[in-house]
Amino acid sequence: MPSAKNLSGGSAVSLDEKAFGASFNGPLVHESVRAELNARRAGTHATKTRGNVRGGGAKPWRQKGTGRARAGSSRSPIWTGGGTVFGPQPRSYTFKVNRKEKRAALRSILSVHAERETLAVFDPKAFDTPSTKAATKLIADWGATGSLLVVLTEDQAQAALSFRNLAQVRAVLPVEGVGVVDLVGAANVLVSQEALDSLAARANGDKTATVEG
Repeated sequence: MPSAKNLSGGSAVSLDEKAFGASFNGPLVHESVRAELNARRAGTHATKTRGNVRGGGAKPWRQKGTGRARAGSSRSPIWTGGGTVFGPQPRSYTFKVNRKEKRAALRSILSVHAERETLAVFDPKAFDTPSTKAATKLIADWGATGSLLVVLTEDQAQAALSFRNLAQVRAVLPVEGVGVVDLVGAANVLVSQEALDSLAARANGDKTATVEG
């Protein structure tokens, strides 16, 4: 059975076999990461076509007799200051990944962290009084190298104050906001027991989980 190191002392924490013992599905994880990153894009980019650019209502010169090429508007795309042809317009980049695929991708990346022993559990109550020094010592005692993701529940937000300014910490997130892309981007994951249970519930499709990862 997979397990995670308990940084608060005591024996290792047993992990749910289904959520943390799955085989890795690379294509599915890639698809989920793309979907999550696309959903975060604003899609508000826009350019002006010749119909949106101000001016250009009058014909620059008469059609014939000038020796120059005919021109109907000074806002033609071939003119300086003219409109843009086929430029980007506001759009949504989102695409659908169904629930079962999301859960399978979440199980895949959680299992990778469990297998690599880059997942550890700690007691956030020890950080009710914010202490960056204590947070630094906790990470150093664990021996984690590389980026770190700290996952907490909403009522454990006080503990986030101790970790959020550490250079090694990539992000401190509530468990409801953790996605596959966050877990993929972190070399190590530090999680409270309550947040760990919530992640396992989401990965297994437990109806008590409030968010589909």
